[in-house]
Amino acid sequence: MRLLAATPTHEHREPELLRRWARAADAFGSALAPVACRARIVERDGGLELGLLARYTSRPPTVELYTDTVDLAERVVDARGWRDWYPPGSVRAAALAHEAVHVHLHHGPAKAALKRALGHSALRLGRLQVPGHVAGAEEVAAHAYARTVCGLGRSPLLLTAALAAETESGTAPGTTPPPARDARREN
Repeated sequence: MRLLAATPTHEHREPELLRRWARAADAFGSALAPVACRARIVERDGGLELGLLARYTSRPPTVELYTDTVDLAERVVDARGWRDWYPPGSVRAAALAHEAVHVHLHHGPAKAALKRALGHSALRLGRLQVPGHVAGAEEVAAHAYARTVCGLGRSPLLLTAALAAETESGTAPGTTPPPARDARREN
């Protein structure tokens, strides 16, 4: 629910509505049959600078897996004692599974199925109803799918939040803290 609440289009939405959408997206992602990634997979560094573990781009269909961020995530799992929740190699597997759902939702009827599952209407004329897009719901569904197919003890969202917090503070295992700022130079 916090992921949806932090999405710019939802600032004035009621928490209960966001909670309902988050639960529906989570249930949708958890129930998805295994999907093969139909995009080319490219492994590279540079994810830490971008704040990314992996990303899907549609033209051409490509999943970029950032190995530096995967390595850091594995160190964070060890440092926080989360290995029971995220077994060795599961960070990479979950990132690829997550992006496979983005590919799956981008091409084909699954995107419309997610909209129907959310129950949000963009337009209603009598009995005619057009399902609406819910920003962030695809992310929730992708994380739920990755958690389910990889058999994780916790959602990858927990690890994503931990990575963000530790890289922002410079306290992530194996990273160098950012240099101290000179307040006089910022005026």
